[in-house]
Amino acid sequence: MPVGAADNGEQRDDVDLTILMPCLNEAETIETCIAKAASFLARTGLRGEVLIADNGSTDGSQALACAKGARVIPVSQRGYGAALRAGIRAARGSCVIFGDADDSYDFSQLDAFWPKLCAGHDLVIGNRFRGGIAPGAMSLLHLLGNHVLSFVGRLFFSATIGDFHCGLRGVNRDRIIALGLHSTGMEYASEMVIRAALRHYRIAEVPTRLGKAGRGRPPHLNTWRDGWRHLRLMLLLSPRWLFVYPGLLLALLGASAIVALLPGPVTIAHGLTFDIRTFLVAGATLLLGLQTMSFGILVRRFAVTYGILPEPVRFSGPLAALTVEQGLVVAGLVALGGLGGLAWSLAKWGIVGFGTLDDPLVTRVLILSLTTLVSAVQLAFTSFLLGVLELPAQREIGLTNDAAGIPDGNSPLPG
Repeated sequence: MPVGAADNGEQRDDVDLTILMPCLNEAETIETCIAKAASFLARTGLRGEVLIADNGSTDGSQALACAKGARVIPVSQRGYGAALRAGIRAARGSCVIFGDADDSYDFSQLDAFWPKLCAGHDLVIGNRFRGGIAPGAMSLLHLLGNHVLSFVGRLFFSATIGDFHCGLRGVNRDRIIALGLHSTGMEYASEMVIRAALRHYRIAEVPTRLGKAGRGRPPHLNTWRDGWRHLRLMLLLSPRWLFVYPGLLLALLGASAIVALLPGPVTIAHGLTFDIRTFLVAGATLLLGLQTMSFGILVRRFAVTYGILPEPVRFSGPLAALTVEQGLVVAGLVALGGLGGLAWSLAKWGIVGFGTLDDPLVTRVLILSLTTLVSAVQLAFTSFLLGVLELPAQREIGLTNDAAGIPDGNSPLPG
């Protein structure tokens, strides 16, 4: 096993597996973790190394790690995710198994991870709910939060992962680097699973036991801050659940109320009546829903254009291929409907000499017409903004064609 201080990890031919530990003031447990990792490598006969990604320890963790035969690299950017990103890039092994350096995971018992990595899995993640949690190793609040966030992750991203936030994982080094992960904090754990699932990576789970941390100081994890950062990332990487589905629900509620109230007031049990004011609220609800859905379309197109999210599969029909011209045509047709209703309302008003008009149907049609016109304007501007988001992709295609000597539509053909 390589011994020494920091280097860039460029020579990887002699290493099968890197056991990586992010470290920030883990002097109480770092030696124990390294010894267990070394015992696993010795027992299995694997060519490996123990790598410590030190995040600015001030308690002498670096010297202790070097003395135990680990390779130490300094990581100046603070954060759990930053340390792991740097460590994975510096790893000499084509496969990396990483976990916390607080002795909560037993690095001498990694036998379930290595066969999965050898079988071609890109990500092997531990499942603490199947492997067991030692008394005092996880608070009730953290246990509940992990279950909730894991459920949200499975719902949003169709990832069949039981424990989204287990800190003991094995990865194919090059495949994980190719994901372009950017999170610097604890949410790095969620981003890795989400992006791997979206890219259809091969993911496996193995039972993993979580022990009680061996350090005396409080953990670096901040329950509410880091829990929110995990949830926030999940929402930002799922425009459907953040924008499209809530917008669709609002639009359906608004449209249903408009259809029900257009003929006249509706009275339900105990004399509760819904009339023109409810009709006005329904129009506003429909507009809010359409606007929220348009945000989802724009965010999805932006994320795909800039490589943040992959091209959608289930929703890659006419909506994904919507052009500026198609959007403007639809907006124009919707506007015609609104203008027709507005003209009818003005005609009815003219019959009474543009004086007081007490016909509730005219008021309803006027509200619906204005709602339709606003929707048309919104759709038109959304279509133009979609066109703006396409410009970077078109530029890349043009640059590629220029490099390949392929003429574009504005260039004269040779000969």
